[in-house]
Amino acid sequence: MNIIIAGDGEMGSHLAKLLSKEDHDITLINPNPDFLEEISNEADILTMEGDAVHISVLQMAGISKCDLFISVMHIENPNIVACIMAKKLGAKHCIARVSAIENLEPENKKIFKELGIDNLVSPERIAAKEIVRLIKQTAADEIFDFSEGKLSLFSIKLDERALVINKSLQEIDRERGEMGFRAVAVIRDGQTIIPNGNTRFHLGDLAYIITKPEGVEQIMKMGGRTKQKMNNVMLVGGGRIGSNVALNLEDKVNLKLIEIDRDRCFLLSDILHNTLIINGDVRDLSLLEDENISSMDAFISVTRDSETNILTCLLAKKYGVKKTIALIENMDFIDVAHNVGIDTIINKKLIASSYIERFAFGKGIESFKMLSGVEAEVLELIVAEGSYITSKKIADLELPENAIIGGLIRNNVAVITRGSTKIEAGDKVIVFSLPSCVRNVNKLFN
Repeated sequence: MNIIIAGDGEMGSHLAKLLSKEDHDITLINPNPDFLEEISNEADILTMEGDAVHISVLQMAGISKCDLFISVMHIENPNIVACIMAKKLGAKHCIARVSAIENLEPENKKIFKELGIDNLVSPERIAAKEIVRLIKQTAADEIFDFSEGKLSLFSIKLDERALVINKSLQEIDRERGEMGFRAVAVIRDGQTIIPNGNTRFHLGDLAYIITKPEGVEQIMKMGGRTKQKMNNVMLVGGGRIGSNVALNLEDKVNLKLIEIDRDRCFLLSDILHNTLIINGDVRDLSLLEDENISSMDAFISVTRDSETNILTCLLAKKYGVKKTIALIENMDFIDVAHNVGIDTIINKKLIASSYIERFAFGKGIESFKMLSGVEAEVLELIVAEGSYITSKKIADLELPENAIIGGLIRNNVAVITRGSTKIEAGDKVIVFSLPSCVRNVNKLFN
């Protein structure tokens, strides 16, 4: 596929590096020659110095032969303009990064579609939705829904409370019988393990599980978790993500929002009506103590500074807060944050990449999720008529070694798959895979 990316920061470079590994022809447009030189040394891509809102630059980049044009600059207006021009100049499919919430309303998305922009992506909006979902579903450290929640991917850290420590999947099956979930990966000492029946769970493992809604209670019990009511929540950072989270949570929990910018606090007071807004620096311990941080059930830090988000979440843990969520922009910090005990990491680059990369695979991928701090991806694939995956029972299929089928949706009914399950055309199948074999997995379904 011929892909052109307009990006002025880490999101553009991350996408370019990611998609270049999938044998696409990638061209990255950016006005900074030093930035382009650095990227070209790290990835097999073409670079074009210039501004993507200029027709001449798009034409020089080969826009008339472009299969997918992606504009992910920090400011949304150039993204919109660049995509409109790219479509007029011959690009087949255009995706624009936007920030304003009103642009994502269904009636407004129709207008953008008529202008030539096929899809809009807002990393901030998606991040806010993930955070709200995690506050509502306290059993998981990370959660991603498929087919409107008919199946979900959960991650759960196994501590001394877990009932499955030192037990294999076969032993758990014999003890518990048919379960409404299936383990699809175990992260241990930074390594991703695709489990089989003999795989044993160890203390400290991060388990990824495909579950139906009715399987959540079993997961909580076996993971040693109890359902926690999130009554009191402290939110740090009143930017696009923080304000979106607050709008969705303020009528459901007792919410305190701390924002360092005084003018921003006044703006937030106009849109938030049931949130206590505090102007202050969260790095001030006396402020946290005055606001009774030890009584909080959850602590969410989504400032622009990754270090602040990590440190404040660690402080919250020290004060006994049950659940911590940190926005981390620097990819190098993700592993560190996981290892020091922060429950959930949110990264906008991974969020945007998850949304966009499925379009680079073409038809057949319903949804796609990259996991934070884990070399693994989860795909929801639509099974084509006559594909190899429909030829045998799952146990008899020759699947890539680093991939596992966790569940499927057939006629809007969720099924946790077993070796005896036979996949049919039209099924939506959930596959957990290492990045190295995602393309081979996709071929099996087409």
